[in-house]
Amino acid sequence: MTSIADTLDGRHDRRPWLKRLADASEPYLYSAPALILIIAVMLVPLAIGVSYAFRDIQLLNPFSGGFIGLQHFRDLAKDGAFYWALKNTLWWTGASVALQFIFGLILALLLDKPFAGRSIVQALVFLPWAVPSFLAGLNWSWLFNPVIGPIPHWLYALGLMSEPTNILSDPQYAMWGPIVANVWWGIPFFAITLLAALQAIPRDLYEAASIDGAGWFERFRSITLPFLAPTIAITVLLRTVWVSNFADLIIVMTGGGPADRTQIVASYIFTQAFRRLDFGYASAIALVLLVLLLAYSMLIILLRQTLLKD
Repeated sequence: MTSIADTLDGRHDRRPWLKRLADASEPYLYSAPALILIIAVMLVPLAIGVSYAFRDIQLLNPFSGGFIGLQHFRDLAKDGAFYWALKNTLWWTGASVALQFIFGLILALLLDKPFAGRSIVQALVFLPWAVPSFLAGLNWSWLFNPVIGPIPHWLYALGLMSEPTNILSDPQYAMWGPIVANVWWGIPFFAITLLAALQAIPRDLYEAASIDGAGWFERFRSITLPFLAPTIAITVLLRTVWVSNFADLIIVMTGGGPADRTQIVASYIFTQAFRRLDFGYASAIALVLLVLLLAYSMLIILLRQTLLKD
């Protein structure tokens, strides 16, 4: 039989181990609610969506739901509409992000200078970001309508159109409608982030450069751009991913038409899921888009790390 002293010694030996376990698990207990919420809201739906890509999920077919393996991806490899949507996605994303960045940078540089009424101008510049995307697409579709909108008549007066017509119904120019709306809606994102980065640059650097005789372009190239480079890399990366997945304006303004000329991958997913009610095929397309965007993100991150090392 063990004595009372041996029992007490055994409890004393276990206490440090229990204390170390409690100390090690304490941070995880604090973060557990957030981790549970992330798993429930993000990871579980993601796993279910990925599983749909390998199953036949058609809402109008009561006998669907079985496992079909890679059949959706085989069909996708022969889907000409998907390749056309992928091409449109590159054009839609590249033009939108480039124009948003250029105009956002110009606005940030202008708003960085003190002038009377700057706070009011900042509020007006950032106003488009507060407008819901559905409402923005609806307003721009009206503006491009020659019956009630002024834009076709302005383009006709400038000699850019032979007659005031709706470019959203022209297969050659239809993509420019959602791109213009997306640029107007997304400029404040770049303006806000780049303005915050500009205001963090020490002003004495510009004063020293001016004393040394550097002009505005030299100051911009040697001071402003190096300080803005990390912010530019992150904002362009995030905005590219967002715009690639952003189909609201296209769905509202053109619905992917005319003749699929404005159909991008994100809107093609919407078409397959909510118009043809084929959630399995739509999930397969979404999974391919996810892989492409992950590859793009990894490429940008690796390129940025390489440039920082050099």
